[in-house]
Amino acid sequence: MKNKLDDVISEDMDHQTQIKEFVTVRSDYYEGQFKFIGDKRGFAYTWNWMAFVLGSIWFGMRSLWAYYLPFVALETLAVVQLARGIWGDLGAPILARLPGIESTLQNRYQQLAEAKLSAPDNVASFESSIASLERAVNGIKADAVAANATSLQLIILGFIGLFTIKTVQAILANPALQSRFSKWLSDQSLGNGLNTQKIVLASTLTAVTYITCSLKFGFPEVFPSLLTFPADPQVQSSVAEAIKTWMNKAAISTEWFFDGLTFGIRNVLDALETIFVETPWPVMCGFILLLTGLSAGWRAAIFTAAALAYLGYLGFWDKSMMTLALLGTAACISISLGIPLGIACARNQHLYSIVRPILDFMQTMPAFVYLIPIIAFFGTGKPAAIVATMIFGGSPVVRLTVLGIRGVPKTVREAAMAYGASKRYLLWKVDLPLAMPSIMAGINQTILLSLAMVVIASLIGAKGLGEDVLEALQYASEGQGILAGLAILFCAMILDRIIQGKRR
Repeated sequence: MKNKLDDVISEDMDHQTQIKEFVTVRSDYYEGQFKFIGDKRGFAYTWNWMAFVLGSIWFGMRSLWAYYLPFVALETLAVVQLARGIWGDLGAPILARLPGIESTLQNRYQQLAEAKLSAPDNVASFESSIASLERAVNGIKADAVAANATSLQLIILGFIGLFTIKTVQAILANPALQSRFSKWLSDQSLGNGLNTQKIVLASTLTAVTYITCSLKFGFPEVFPSLLTFPADPQVQSSVAEAIKTWMNKAAISTEWFFDGLTFGIRNVLDALETIFVETPWPVMCGFILLLTGLSAGWRAAIFTAAALAYLGYLGFWDKSMMTLALLGTAACISISLGIPLGIACARNQHLYSIVRPILDFMQTMPAFVYLIPIIAFFGTGKPAAIVATMIFGGSPVVRLTVLGIRGVPKTVREAAMAYGASKRYLLWKVDLPLAMPSIMAGINQTILLSLAMVVIASLIGAKGLGEDVLEALQYASEGQGILAGLAILFCAMILDRIIQGKRR
C-alpha cells in the first residue's frame, strides 16, 4: 500500500515538473486549470486574465498560432474602428470629391457670364447646370458632416467588439493551452515555455498590424504610401529587358538542340497522324469500339459508338483525329519519360527533392505564361504545342508513380528478396504490378490534362478541335463553341473508358 502511495506521489511530482517546464510561469495556476479541464466532460469554462489583457499577443507567446492569426485579424478590425472614431477625419474621403466639382462649377460660372453677353439662349441651360452642381456641393458637405457625426458610434462599436473578442480569448486560452500541453507530452519537439524571441515576435507583429491598418483606414490621405506598395517601375522594366536579352541569346546558342528535339517530336506526330487521320474511318471506329469493349465492357462500347457518331455526323471527325494524334504524341513522350523518372525518384529521395519543385512549377505556372519561352525556343506550330501540353500534363504520372512504388508493402519486397529475387525481378514482378493501379491513375490524369490543353495549344498553331473553340471565342459563335466543346468532352470520356476500364 505504501509503495502504491509513493508511486502516486511520484507521478504527481513528475506531472507538476512537466507542467512547470511547459508553462514556465504561474505553474500552480495552470496545474489547477489543466486538472479542472481534464476532469470535466465537455467544454470547461475557465478565465485567463493574462489572455484577456494581452489578447492575441498571449496566444503568440504560447505558440498557439492557429488561434493567434484569426484573433489578431478580429482585434485589428475593432482597433481600426476605435482609431477612426477617435482620431480619424471621417468626412475627408467624401470632401475629396469637392475640388473637381468646384472646378467644374467655376467653369460654368464663366460660361454663364459669357453666355449673358453673346448667347442669351444658353443662359437657362448654364443656370440649371450651376444649380445642380451647387446642390451636389452642398450634399457632399452635408454627407461629410454626417460622417463625422458617426465617430461616437464607431468608438462604441470598436470598444464592444474588442471587449467581446478579449472575452472569447480569456475563455479559450486555458483549454487551448491544455490541448497543446497534451500534444507536447507525446511530442517534445513542439515549442514550450516562454522565451524572448516568441514574445518579441508576437508583440511586434501585433503592433505593426494595429498601427499600419489604423493609419491606412483611418488616415488614407495622410499616409498614401500605405495604400499601394512603393514599387519602382524601372526595376520591372530593367529585369524584363534582362530576361528578354538572356532568352534571345539562349535561343540562338541552343538552336541546334531544340531543332533536333523538334525533329524528333515531328516524326512521332507524323506517324500518329498517319494512323489516326489517314486510316479509313470505319476501321478506326472498329478498333476504338473493340478497345472500349475489351477494356470497359460493351455498355461503354455503346456509349463510345454514340460519341463517335456525334463526332462524325457533326463534321468533327478529322479534327478529332488530329487532336488525338497531338495528344497521343504528348502523352507518349510524357509517359515514356515520367514512369522511369518516377521509379528513380521513388528509390532516391535526394533526386525527388530536386524533381518535386520542378513538378510544382509545371503544375502551378499558368499555361499562358510558359507559352512565352516555348515560342522563343520552339517557335509556333504543333511541336511547340506538344511541348506545352507535356509541361502541363506531365506531372501526375511522375507523382503517382512515386506514390505507387513507395506504397508497395515492405513485407512483400522482403519476402521476394528472401527468395533470392534480383533487383530487376523485384522491379518488374513485384513493384510495378503492385503499383500499377496508381501508375494507371497517373497515366489517365496525364492524358486528360493534356486533352485540356487543346484550346490553349491552338493559340500557337495547333490544329484540331481547339481551333474551333478558339474561333468561337473570337467571333462570339456560341453554337460552334458548344459543339466543339462537347466533341472534346466525348474524346476525353472515350479515352478515360479505354484506359481506366480494367482498373475500375
